[in-house]
Amino acid sequence: MAWTGTKLIDRRDFLRAAGAGFAAAMAPRAWADTLAADAVFATAFVKRDGSFGAAVLSEAGKILHTVDLPDRGHDVAFDPVSKRSVVFARQPGTFALVFDQAGRDKPLTIASIAGRHFFGHGVFSPDGALLYATENDFDNAAGVVGVYDAREKFNRIGEFPTYGMGPHELLLLGDGRTLAIANGGIETHPDYGRAELNIATMQPSYTLVDRISGGLIEKHELPSALHQLSIRHMDRDRAGTVWFGCQYRGPATDRPALVGRAARGKDLELLEMPQDVLSGFRNYIGSVAANAAAGTVAVTSPEGNSLAVLDAASGRVVATRSLVEVCGLAPDGTGFMATTGAGEIVGGAGATRSEPDYVWDNHMLRIAVSA
Repeated sequence: MAWTGTKLIDRRDFLRAAGAGFAAAMAPRAWADTLAADAVFATAFVKRDGSFGAAVLSEAGKILHTVDLPDRGHDVAFDPVSKRSVVFARQPGTFALVFDQAGRDKPLTIASIAGRHFFGHGVFSPDGALLYATENDFDNAAGVVGVYDAREKFNRIGEFPTYGMGPHELLLLGDGRTLAIANGGIETHPDYGRAELNIATMQPSYTLVDRISGGLIEKHELPSALHQLSIRHMDRDRAGTVWFGCQYRGPATDRPALVGRAARGKDLELLEMPQDVLSGFRNYIGSVAANAAAGTVAVTSPEGNSLAVLDAASGRVVATRSLVEVCGLAPDGTGFMATTGAGEIVGGAGATRSEPDYVWDNHMLRIAVSA
């Protein structure tokens, strides 16, 4: 889940914006926990009764606030200007839900236009005026970025190409203008559900696109022998390097590198890892998060029940942990908070809290830090 650059806000600003409306929605103890917290986190979930929603969690892993969703969610974007969050539907979803933690406005549903569906990720412009979302132009098998006017009820005002197929996560880089986009390279069509239609010919890519003009700045593809290595999730470390995680669609017996990094003007770099760590991912990276304070990057694999932490400078694996169906990931102190499909919330200090009625979804967003 990870979107650096604009996703951290001061805790006092968050609480001031939330005000009485947010406090009234919480039990007194939950509100006290929020006042004492260094951060809050947002993530989507599925409950054991089959309902869907998104939750705000305390640093201790306690559920502070929830909002209902019409179907399964995927990632969350946060605008520190308006203090609103957007939860995107899991692909091939046709909704995104805007909600205000302060309770000032009713949740607003953004519906995808005809011929498009969401790919689960989005990002705000630095001034909060525009929302950018990865989408599928499915009849033309092309990726696009949908542009939404956040100041006019999130009306869709345009789109531009991602210069690839099957875009997934996108990041706003430090210049505030360049979007980094992970094009997974996989063709899908809602008539066929989540079926992947071009595995033999897929072409993943990493692109840099000007969010103002929509023009292509750079495009990088993996070597042809790795054309089935789908680039999916990303985060940016404190040096500005973009880290990406992949999901392999080739033979299950293959063990390609799954984690890489990208620097502007340079070829993509795939990182070597110890064989036991790489095998433990089962060819699937589900989430990537960078911890700027610690100089580390973490990746998760719900398929392999694995979490690994890397040193951002060297790329070396410095820690691993086994967690059942772990996927959601966000920086927390000098470590990482992680969530699992088994309902566990594991804090950066290692403490675990269990919410057995909840299946936590793929991503988690850190939305506040203490001053």
